Amino acid sequence: MKRLAVLGHPVAHSRSPAMQNAALQKLGLAEEWRYEAIDVAPEDFEARVRAMPAEGFVGANVTIPHKQAALRLADEASPTARAIGAANTLSFEAGKIHAENTDAGGLLAAIGDLPASPPGARALVLGAGGAARAAIWALSKGGAVAHIDPEPRAVDVWNRTGERATKLYDELGEYVELNGAPVDKPTQEDYKIVVNTTSVGLGGEDPFEHLPLDPRKFPGQVVVDMAYGDRPTKLIEVAEDNGATVVDGIEILVRQGALSLEIWSGCPAPLDVMREAANG
Repeated sequence: MKRLAVLGHPVAHSRSPAMQNAALQKLGLAEEWRYEAIDVAPEDFEARVRAMPAEGFVGANVTIPHKQAALRLADEASPTARAIGAANTLSFEAGKIHAENTDAGGLLAAIGDLPASPPGARALVLGAGGAARAAIWALSKGGAVAHIDPEPRAVDVWNRTGERATKLYDELGEYVELNGAPVDKPTQEDYKIVVNTTSVGLGGEDPFEHLPLDPRKFPGQVVVDMAYGDRPTKLIEVAEDNGATVVDGIEILVRQGALSLEIWSGCPAPLDVMREAANG
């Protein structure tokens, strides 16, 4: 049995097992492959990962709060993962741990065919964590990530804690061209694409009380919320009702998960099957 897993803390809510096992079934690999969820605390993460190859694991997805730790322990890493400073996909082969970041390519794949997302469109990223790093890299590098979007985009970053955003700028500045400095009060209508990478809204908060967004200024924009739950987030609902083209966290999950599965199995991922299972 070839084993796969998603590692997180907490991780019981993850839809990756249902999604990936449905894909393995469709590909005819279910008798040989299995995908599961493993809850691992930060202090146990490295030891747990290093034990996995001997237990039959060939790969793993990594989610909050382990993405930066996953990159640090890898023996090899893709240029994308190195530049972003985080990894969400690990592969175990020949005694080595290889790290990749499919969050960036997943985001580009999700927005690449939208008519409201023209190449080179200016973008605003909300947040400064690991997901924000992947979003910034994807949007600013364009086709260098997934060969989907041929032009890089101008990207601005806003974060509730300005110091954290400044640190992100300093660390990513070697790899991407960001506009000036983090923005304190972004002018929403200046952007064609808005990507929320924060957790605002998952706890029932009103996103319009905590994020620099006005529901009246969404027409014509692409709004991406990388968070997902049992239903669309309030940000997604309000943005769509007010004229935006929206991409929810489930679609990002499907697209990055498809890229991970292709790395492990070498097979084209069945997107429709994965999407149906993720929306369960």
